[in-house]
Amino acid sequence: EHVLAQAQKLDSIRRSGKPTGDLHGIPIGIKDIFDTAEFPTERGSKIYAGRRPDNDSAVIEKLREAGAVIMGKTVTTEFAFMHPGKTRNPHHTNYSPGGSSSGSAAAVGAAQIPLALGSQTNGSIIRPASFCGIYGFKPSRGIISRRGVFETSATLDSIGGFAQNLGDLALLTDVLGGFDAADSLSYLAPRPRMLEGYLADVPAEPSLVWFDLPYADRYSSAATAGLEELLEVMGTTITRVRAPDSFSDLIECHQIIYDYEIYRCLKDERENHWDELSVSVISALERAKTRSREQYNDAMNLLESARSWFETFFHDYDAIISLSAPGEPVLLNEGTGDPICSTIWTLCGLPCVSLPLLSGDNDLPIGVQLITAENQDDRLFRTSRWLLDQLRSAADS
Repeated sequence: EHVLAQAQKLDSIRRSGKPTGDLHGIPIGIKDIFDTAEFPTERGSKIYAGRRPDNDSAVIEKLREAGAVIMGKTVTTEFAFMHPGKTRNPHHTNYSPGGSSSGSAAAVGAAQIPLALGSQTNGSIIRPASFCGIYGFKPSRGIISRRGVFETSATLDSIGGFAQNLGDLALLTDVLGGFDAADSLSYLAPRPRMLEGYLADVPAEPSLVWFDLPYADRYSSAATAGLEELLEVMGTTITRVRAPDSFSDLIECHQIIYDYEIYRCLKDERENHWDELSVSVISALERAKTRSREQYNDAMNLLESARSWFETFFHDYDAIISLSAPGEPVLLNEGTGDPICSTIWTLCGLPCVSLPLLSGDNDLPIGVQLITAENQDDRLFRTSRWLLDQLRSAADS
């Protein structure tokens, strides 16, 4: 009834000749860490069962302004962290949809809704997009406001989305972007125009790079074979490069920052609701409390050095190409999967998109990821569309 009431109101706006927004009448699902005044926001935890915020989060305000129809909340892992929710993979219900944006990815993958909101602190958009065989996008840090979103890391948390095609993702991100003084990472400057980037033709053949990454031993044989076939099809467009030794340090850097900040973000939960936390969250918090301020400061300094390195690196390349996940979805009893394919890019605030291009031995999806320079998200959409066009042409020939 609530959804139909929204739709009827939007119909009356159109009939009256009043202005309509870019998402007028389009249904969307909302990960249950985004505050919504008209729906409970329970953060994947029984601690917050029935919690009803007084105000919408910034992105919900943007969606309402654009005329979207808020269908409801989607399942998240506990505190958008590790402990799985009840959602299953839409391609095979014995498998995980990924996490932490599990419900959003599964709902789009099952074609229940065309768009959904997610968040990413490590691999929580890109990995579920890969597992559910859909498009997922995490924009550059600071493009979308995090006001009214449950915080687990002030440095690493990012907002993004899921869609059934790349152009819809570009449009959604344009709608959500904008400055917000309430978000410490939001910046007062023009944003990249994602849809313009998606619709634009490349001025010259893009130059992509594939890194021999330090975690490649975690890839499944099917994922490795699929990526090798893709690289072969693309030929000289893709340059193979050995990753700097420092990339291994960046993986630990991410863990230190995440541990240090989530321990402080969950202060109330650990002090007042310890017995209501899952075993996996308790275990993570026990590890996190051992992180020192000195370790954290060193990690933050390394992060800044890495951001500077990537800024220079992308002077020569349009994008990095990588896997979105080490392989197919994992079984439900194995958790939500390994986020390692996103760790370095998320740490450095780089825009990342997952494209549903490969499949594994069980005929389940494996995504391919493109990453580009910070605040060049429009270029990422342009390059991604070009890659999709090239692969379609190769398949037809």
